[in-house]
Amino acid sequence: MHLYLDLNASYLTAVLMGLFSSLHCIGMCGSIIGTLTFSLSSELRNNKARLFGIVFNYNLGRILSYGMAGVVVGLVESFLTMPFAEGQAHRVLQVVSALIMAGAGLYLAGWFPYFAYIEKTGVYFWKIVEPFGRKLIPVKTRTQALLFGMIWGWLPCGLIYTALALAASSGNIVHSGITMLAFGIGTLPAVMGVGIITPLLTRLSKAQRFKRFVGILFIAFALLAAFPSLNPMRVQHIMTF
Repeated sequence: MHLYLDLNASYLTAVLMGLFSSLHCIGMCGSIIGTLTFSLSSELRNNKARLFGIVFNYNLGRILSYGMAGVVVGLVESFLTMPFAEGQAHRVLQVVSALIMAGAGLYLAGWFPYFAYIEKTGVYFWKIVEPFGRKLIPVKTRTQALLFGMIWGWLPCGLIYTALALAASSGNIVHSGITMLAFGIGTLPAVMGVGIITPLLTRLSKAQRFKRFVGILFIAFALLAAFPSLNPMRVQHIMTF
């Protein structure tokens, strides 16, 4: 009996994308989590264990919403590609995903500022869900923090849309959802470390060389998305029983 195992390379790529998106995350998500933390009662802020639980649940909800978005994208992709030959449709998605990722890389490097306009695609949906999040402030319980995080995860963000493009080309609904969960996990160090690593990230965000390095890294991810057979992060093997 042969069991074929494939560690989808999009998972590892998504984690790295989330990790190196920190320059963008700290400006958007970091300020949000900072504001929310200061909106808590002084008693809750002074209790480090409870405060950690609240912040963790913020992020857990945010990552779960990314996973849900990945599943939605996977469903849409399956319907859109249904009329076409499977290999042909998937190849088109890979190329489109690569172009979006390259655009994100050029944006992060400071060479393509117009990429920021991609964030406008989610503004209308955000206007619908944002009032529900506002009703949860001030957050008093972990459940409220989780729910707020699930709403917060739909905040318009070009780099989230870039990860969704990668997820759409990952092969199926399950892979798409896991890819977005992996992206969310990659963003955790920056967002959970607000106040600890923020000064470092702020310095890096002002370093043009580092911004270009991250941008070029995203362009490299784009090339790997376009030519997945060349991806060194793709692990395949066969187990024999």
